[in-house]
Amino acid sequence: MKIEIITGFPKLLRSPLNESIIRQAKKKKLVSIRVHDLRKYTHDKHKTIDDTPYGGGAGMILKPEPIFECIDSLQKKREYDEVIYLTADGETFSQKYANELSLKKNLIFLCGHYKSIDHRVREKLITKEISIGDYVLTGGELAALVVVDAIIRLIPGVLGDSESMLTDSFQEDLLDCPSYTKPAEYRGMKVPAILLSGDHKAIERWRREQRIERTKQRRKGLLS
Repeated sequence: MKIEIITGFPKLLRSPLNESIIRQAKKKKLVSIRVHDLRKYTHDKHKTIDDTPYGGGAGMILKPEPIFECIDSLQKKREYDEVIYLTADGETFSQKYANELSLKKNLIFLCGHYKSIDHRVREKLITKEISIGDYVLTGGELAALVVVDAIIRLIPGVLGDSESMLTDSFQEDLLDCPSYTKPAEYRGMKVPAILLSGDHKAIERWRREQRIERTKQRRKGLLS
């Protein structure tokens, strides 16, 4: 998979994209990620990527020219499955959404910043708009990292234990069950006896029951 991330603030992305699972995926050559600095597509000496909104009002708006030029340059090289804009008013991201995007080959992510972006970009270039929740961030960089991480870990071969991925929260619309490791007793707290029994079928039933019960208690709406 090839992922292109467009931002006016590339330093916000560099460290997270070179750690943990994402780093391993890149090392295995299962994913290629490039960060593109919008300021490199400007033509004034100040490398301006934002301006005041027409009609007045508070905040600054990302200009259309550098965004169009950047995406044009990428699309000349290959076809992209989606051009995704990270924005608070987009469609809410979910595990199902992550599963769908993990099957794509080439993705572009555009990180918003300031008040918004010129709407002509959204009308002409963007194919999907994603929000990671009903709250506002300074920019789309953190949201892009969330979405990219959720997608990459689903690519076959990225995780050492693919079964772990299949039992994550929100797969099958259920939350995950409680997990325990050694020691079997710590500060008077014991691991449930069923997990020490060696009866794998019984353990699987227990985990399933726990997933359902936790979902009922915490996210009942998922069960519908």
